[in-house]
This record gives sequence, structure tokens and C-alpha cells, in this order.
Amino acid sequence: MTIEEAGAALRSRTISSVELTGQCLRRIEQLNPSLNVFMTVTATEALAAAARADGAFSRGDDAGPLQGIPVAVKDLFDTKGVRTTYGSVIFDSHIPSADAAAVESLKSTGAVLLGKLGLHEFAYGITSSNPHFGPVRNPWNPECIPGGSSGGSGVAISTGMALLTLGTDTGGSIRIPSSFCGIYGLKPTFGRVSTAGCRPLSESLDHMGPMAGSVRDLALAMRVLTGSPVESAGGTLGGIRVGVPTNFFFDHAVPEVRAAVLRVRDAARDAGAEVVEVEVDAVDELIEIALAIILPEAADSVASLWDRRDEFGTDVRARFEAGRSQDPLVYLRAQRGRVGAARRFRGVFDRCDFLLTPATPTPAPRIGETVLRQDGAEVDLRLATTRLSRPINVLGIPSLALPCGISTGGLPIGAQLLAPWGHDDALLEAGALLEAALGLRLSPPVVNELS
Repeated sequence: MTIEEAGAALRSRTISSVELTGQCLRRIEQLNPSLNVFMTVTATEALAAAARADGAFSRGDDAGPLQGIPVAVKDLFDTKGVRTTYGSVIFDSHIPSADAAAVESLKSTGAVLLGKLGLHEFAYGITSSNPHFGPVRNPWNPECIPGGSSGGSGVAISTGMALLTLGTDTGGSIRIPSSFCGIYGLKPTFGRVSTAGCRPLSESLDHMGPMAGSVRDLALAMRVLTGSPVESAGGTLGGIRVGVPTNFFFDHAVPEVRAAVLRVRDAARDAGAEVVEVEVDAVDELIEIALAIILPEAADSVASLWDRRDEFGTDVRARFEAGRSQDPLVYLRAQRGRVGAARRFRGVFDRCDFLLTPATPTPAPRIGETVLRQDGAEVDLRLATTRLSRPINVLGIPSLALPCGISTGGLPIGAQLLAPWGHDDALLEAGALLEAALGLRLSPPVVNELS
């Protein structure tokens, strides 16, 4: 059930928020032991919030599209009175005294918080295999990763444990789990959703955004998270120019991913869009800039914890150490070069309105894998998986991940749609039209077995 469908049912009183919340809590009880999605479940508080939402509906009070909707948030967002670990054993008993701004927005408009979702430690990785709390598992194949760092956020949507989740994205951490789990995720324009009260990883690259079961649901969430309506012209793809890159983005994509994304291209053309081939500039440079920025900024985010670094997981500790040892001039040069490289890349939008690419070059790898084979060579899993998403964080432009197929191995394949800076609403509208044209609604086998 989507948020839009649930909202209609709540307002027609064909279902209550208590009933809807109970359904999600039962799904959590059934699947969380095997998939390890929730760090903390707030069942009692959720049912009380659902009862308050039902009372508001009965009085004719309507605070907006998320009233009575069961939601969950990545355990990187502070939640008042609810354990918030940031994926670190150091914060295993940490109880914040205030909500993050995004969480406050959800709760103040009547959303029902179910709990906190698993993630890669300190949000610094793409597997969500946490050495302290165990791996979050992909519902399409529990031996595969769900992506990260917002892995729990992706799985919760894919399995129906929640109707909306919040994730964070510093180099692809919303879009990668969306791709691997077969759901929709939005990395908004930089700064559009407040980062206040969410633990930083790389402050000049961090983005906060929603993950959901449809593009329309993302738009409803953005309406709440930004405090402003999402504009919609109610149009078509007619006259819209969809760019398909001739370089970089398809270079190392496996054939199944390439074919699935090109089917999105064909669906866009059939729906009236003009498809244009475009060459993109400065992408390799943007990746180098991203790495030069995230390493020291991430190291700085744990500077006050460095005397407890032996309690960090091995993988994140190595990255923090690399950031501490990086020459500061490398960071300064990267920040100086950022504007020019971004300007050159953004020139592609003179030739198209949106850019269509794969979200990830492969479907989800298996848990424990550290390398991928690409074109006969072994490459680092994290660098290969973030290759198509990481440069977009340097640009700060909005990016939408949407499912576009299933691999022969039974795993979802995701596409990525990019728009110019600040064009989030247009991106969501185009994404909704593409979603309708594709006609996909994916559900993993583990959920179908419960039906």
C-alpha cells in the first residue's frame, strides 16, 4: 500500500491508523528477526500516536498527507527519548533529548514513528553490514546486501514494514539501497531538507531525503519535510528532453543493468519525451573531488571520539585514518576545483531537461564481498558501487532512484534520473510519469510468502 492509497483509506475511514500501524508492526515482528532491519522498535509509542491520529481524523482535523502514516527513520537521526546509535557501539545507550528537524516535521504533521532503522556504522559505507549490530539483509535474497548506508531504510519500504522512511546520502546512500531493494528514493537538492539533528558524515556532501513505494509518495513526503507544497503541472512527458549519456555512466554497467535502463529510455520516448544522446563532462574529476572532500570531513566528524577508535569497525576506522592523514592542501584544492567541475557537468542540462543513467552498475552483491569483477578486472566494491552516485553529491543536484527491472538472479535493477539544481519538483513529476509508463511495482519473495 502506498502513502497515497493509505491516506485515502484513512480519510474515508475504511481503515484506521491503529489498524494500519498494527499491520506494519506485525510485518516487523515477522521479518525483522531474519532481515535485521530495525535497531529499535517503538511499538507502544507508535500505537499511541496512531490512536491520536485517528482521534484527529474523527474530529475533522487534518494536518497533512502523512497524518496516521507509519514511518521509520535511519538511526542517524536524533529521536527524542528513543535510543539513537548512529550505528556505533559507542552510542548503544544514547538517548537524545530532542528530535532531528526532519523527524520533528514528520511527527508534528501526525506521522506515526515505528522506530529506528539499521545502517552502516556512522553511515560510512555501502553494505549496511554492521560489525556491532549485524548485517541488514536484502529481502530479495538475504545473502545479499541491501545497499548502504541507509540499508534498513530501503528494506523497510521493500517489505512493507513502513510506508515511508528517511535516509541520508553522502555518496549514494539513499539511491544505492533504493536500487538494490527495488524502491524509490530521492536525494534532494543540497540543503533542501534540513540536516539539523542528524549526525554528520561529510557536511558539504550530506543530503537528507525520503524513501518510499512510489514517486508520488516521495512528493508527499517532501511537502512535509520542506514545509512547502510540491508544485505539479499535471503534465506529460511530451516535449521533455531526456538525455542518455554516451560516456561514463554505462561504461561498466553489467548488460542486464544497461538493458533495463535503456527500457526506461524507450518508455520515456513512447510516452512522448524527446530522447537525446549527450556527452557528460568532468565526471572523473568530480569523483576525485568527492573522495578528497569526504575523507577529511568524515575524519573530523569523529575527532572527539578518536581516543575510542578501537571501538570502531575495521572498515570505517581505516577510512577515518586515511582522512586524518590526507594533506590539507588536497582538500583545499578539491573545494576550489569543485565549482568549475560542477559548472562543466551542469552544462549537460543545456541539451536536456533530465539525465537518465543507471543508479548502480550491478544488482546487489553478496554479503561479505569486497570486490567486483568489471571487464575482467577486480575492483573495490565500495568505489565501484558509488561510481555513478558519488559525483552527484558534489554537484548537489537532485537525483531520483527508481526501479526498472529484475535481473535473471531475481534482484532489482535501479535507474537514476538527474535534474538541474533546485528542480526537485520537476524531477518528481517526470519520475511519476516514468513510473506510470513503466508500470512496475516490485515485491520481494519474502513478502509474497506472507500473503
